[in-house]
Amino acid sequence: MDETRAGHGQHGGKVQVQQGPAQQPQPRQPRQRPRPQRRRDLWAAGAGLVAVGTAVLLGELAAGLVSPTVSPVTAVGGAVIDAVPPGVKEWVISVFGTADKVALLGGMSLVIAALAALSGVLEVRRRFAGVAVIAVFGAVGLVAVVSRADATANAIAVPVLVALVGIALLRWLIRKLLAWQAAAPAAPAAAAPDESPAGEAALARRRFLLALGGTAAGAGVVGVLASTLRGAAAVVSDVRSRLALPAAAAPVPPIPAGAEIRLDGLGPLVTPNKDFYRIDTALRVPLVDPTTWTLKVAGMVEREVELDFATLLAKPMTERHVTIACVSNEVGGDLIGNARWLGWPVRELLAMAGPKPGADMVLSRSTDGFTAGTPLEALTDSRDALLVVGMNGEPLPFEHGFPVRLIVPGLYGYVSATKWVTELKVTRYSDDVAYWTPRGWSERGPIKTSSRIDVPQDGHGVTAGIVVFGGVAWAQHTGIGKVELRVNRGGWQQAELAPGISKDTWYQWKLPLALTPGQYEVQVRATTLDGVPQVEESAPVAPSGATGFHTVRVMVNS
Repeated sequence: MDETRAGHGQHGGKVQVQQGPAQQPQPRQPRQRPRPQRRRDLWAAGAGLVAVGTAVLLGELAAGLVSPTVSPVTAVGGAVIDAVPPGVKEWVISVFGTADKVALLGGMSLVIAALAALSGVLEVRRRFAGVAVIAVFGAVGLVAVVSRADATANAIAVPVLVALVGIALLRWLIRKLLAWQAAAPAAPAAAAPDESPAGEAALARRRFLLALGGTAAGAGVVGVLASTLRGAAAVVSDVRSRLALPAAAAPVPPIPAGAEIRLDGLGPLVTPNKDFYRIDTALRVPLVDPTTWTLKVAGMVEREVELDFATLLAKPMTERHVTIACVSNEVGGDLIGNARWLGWPVRELLAMAGPKPGADMVLSRSTDGFTAGTPLEALTDSRDALLVVGMNGEPLPFEHGFPVRLIVPGLYGYVSATKWVTELKVTRYSDDVAYWTPRGWSERGPIKTSSRIDVPQDGHGVTAGIVVFGGVAWAQHTGIGKVELRVNRGGWQQAELAPGISKDTWYQWKLPLALTPGQYEVQVRATTLDGVPQVEESAPVAPSGATGFHTVRVMVNS
């Protein structure tokens, strides 16, 4: 018999050994499952996502039917664009470029998804807590819609619909989830498969999953319909596709021979529509039916004038190449493009209205509420400031202002290039402010002389020998007189300057340089036809446009 020291006693002088219970092998611990509350919260988050997502998509579909230019999503996005400080806007544009709207929509989608999941978790824990989140979400949408210039009574009803549908769906799904949780047996492992509590739990679970999956499927269908309705814009697209542009009474002058330099990596002299930059405040491109479009001239005028699209097309048109640029264009940036524009001179329209003495500004307004303040002088002098209907031989693309926009040579777009224009108010700078002025930007926005090296690109390697540099230079409405390059801060060397189409467009240039192996810093500067060189001192885009010499660093290999 084995002895143990764990327990003993005495009996008749002998030590009696007490045997303890035999040690049994420990059973394997089952894998830990998530706690019931955690599982419930995960399902509740999913319910919140499905409920709010369905409501938002339904709102987009409803907006497509009753308010094509304003929906809760675009209204909130527009309000965000309006409220964001200029410095943040510039950072976003510098990081995302013309994809800034996509980035904003993506960020908004993530925020909406997070709030939707939170509403589900809160609702399952405390009745009406998640409902309160959706109610606040709907109130934000309502305020944003009301704040948009092109909001209608129909548009105002949509965020209310979104909130009510979201609340109803969330309450419905959470009730089914709670019913499943209530029917679940307290100890599932001890219950027989055929016992009633387990059967009831399985049925409640099935009901919840069917409700959740069915709602998600419905959301998918609604999303497709909304995308089709709002994306296709069938009626307006059809009108645009059938639009025949009138011939220009003042046709575009021919492009001078040699104006376009053939050099690998150097972009075309005339920018294709699909490649033309787009910077504006419209989260969704406005869809304006030209058959109902009108342009009103009001304010400090002898007589108000209203123009419809058919009347505009009947006017004697002018066609010109004009380069336009965004004030947010960094030194060496690509927020600039050159196109052939067809339109009616704005000075002729203003002459019909008769500006009164003392007026010095025209406040142009877009259908989405954006405004630009343009010096009256720039719209009434001899420059080709146009009410544009055509771009590179076709009707304006939707994203570039269809059916009508403004183009004014010599001024940054934020003070002149209003898209989807519907009103011209003749006024004074002392009486009115445009969209960007109270946000810290200068009032008048003349384009600054600048130049850019496109070939070779910064940081690229080239082979030793003759290296051809090329790029563009611009001083709209002033013209470029010469372009020069310097290597490693040495002396300036004059480049070959191609003849410009006009002083209102950019000029292309090139310069072959003999370079031996090594690293080089190359800078470019332009000088206007008046003999004024571009500013060397570096300055940011705010408040009146960037300055400085574009610089590239090139590694020359043997």
